[in-house]
Amino acid sequence: MAKDAPASGTVTYEDQKKINMFARKNARLEELMEEIKEKKKEMQNLEDAADDLMMLDDDSGPVPYLIGEVFISHSMEETEELIENAKSKLQREIEKLEKSTTEIKSVMDGLKVKLKAKFGDQINLEHDEEE
Repeated sequence: MAKDAPASGTVTYEDQKKINMFARKNARLEELMEEIKEKKKEMQNLEDAADDLMMLDDDSGPVPYLIGEVFISHSMEETEELIENAKSKLQREIEKLEKSTTEIKSVMDGLKVKLKAKFGDQINLEHDEEE
């Protein structure tokens, strides 16, 4: 057998590159999933705030709204608009993150097919899905 010919199950440089890429994509996927989870929690908080705002009287005075680390008082209409703008922005961010996760999963699936074809059950390429 030639020295440079890979034996069955031997990991070549190209195989190692694919394995490393899978691992990097998996780590990035986990980061994105955590970020999506946080953004969805933030969205729920905004929706709760909007619901609470609807329960207030129109003449209850200025409504405090957190901007950064400071509460600023606004009229009810301004606060509603700020909440809706924040929700829209957050929804766009969530959609962008979800698109990225779909793209990463697609790349990972392609790598998984190639690596499983060569190594079969000798390689574990499972990623956790905690949605």
